[in-house]
Amino acid sequence: MKRKTPTPHDALFRRFLTHAETAREFLEIYLPPALQAVCNLSSLKLESGSFVEENLKAHISDMLYSLETTTGKGYVYCVVEHQSTENKMMAFRMLRYSVSAMQQHISQGHDTLPLVIPVLFYHGSVTPYPYSMNWLECFDLPEQARALYTGDFPLIDLTVMPDSEIMTHRRVALMELVLKHARQRDMLEWLKELVYLLSLDCYTDEQLRTAFHYLVQVGNTSDPERFIRGLAEQAPHHEGILMTLAQQFEQKGRQEGRQEGRQEGRQEAIQQMVRTMLTNGADHETIMKLTGLSAEELANIIH
Repeated sequence: MKRKTPTPHDALFRRFLTHAETAREFLEIYLPPALQAVCNLSSLKLESGSFVEENLKAHISDMLYSLETTTGKGYVYCVVEHQSTENKMMAFRMLRYSVSAMQQHISQGHDTLPLVIPVLFYHGSVTPYPYSMNWLECFDLPEQARALYTGDFPLIDLTVMPDSEIMTHRRVALMELVLKHARQRDMLEWLKELVYLLSLDCYTDEQLRTAFHYLVQVGNTSDPERFIRGLAEQAPHHEGILMTLAQQFEQKGRQEGRQEGRQEGRQEAIQQMVRTMLTNGADHETIMKLTGLSAEELANIIH
């Protein structure tokens, strides 16, 4: 979307409100008393609005000010928009701008959100301004939106949810149980629960493969292959996919073992070479140059 072409309205608005004293007096006149009470207007500074997303810039001619609070704790921003044509979604757009200002504040290293006060300055031909300045009125279901966005968001906290409750969740229970316990408990301890969930026969093969790959990658067990084979024995309906996984893990283990063996062999060969060179009177500098060892690595071999 192309950015809005500047108009004479924009030029006039910006010429006045980029002047700090004018902006300060503007806010003294128009900020609601309760909000003005927390703003130290003498600290007002004009800020850049460059962080605003491009598609939002197409609709907004912005003035963004930062202010210290009257208590000296935290920050307040004030967004002043001017509009010559009414817009039904303007309250929502101003909210988006406010959230962008909050995000910039957090990105600068602050760990609490600032108060951002959006103000609309309207001078259009339709009078009075025909739309609500409450962004919640932009919803099809404003009452439900008000309840949702003025209260706590829904939280699913697996860390305090009893396993007995998780086990009733059928199609999402496997994901929840795995994410809750994979890093804390030995997987063999909750084999029974996994067998029960598999007996429900409500998971796709891809879901099972992903879940058990995750278990083996991050789970707490010394023998993942044994765990998968034990599960296959008790869940015969899924034996095919589980045994395939067990074979894949076994093959991976062999490959890793061979790689470790080769690495150990190389290390032993280098150590033997170092001892031989020392016996033949080679100095440390020559040994490091020929073997590629660091001084610390060479010292570890010698001692």
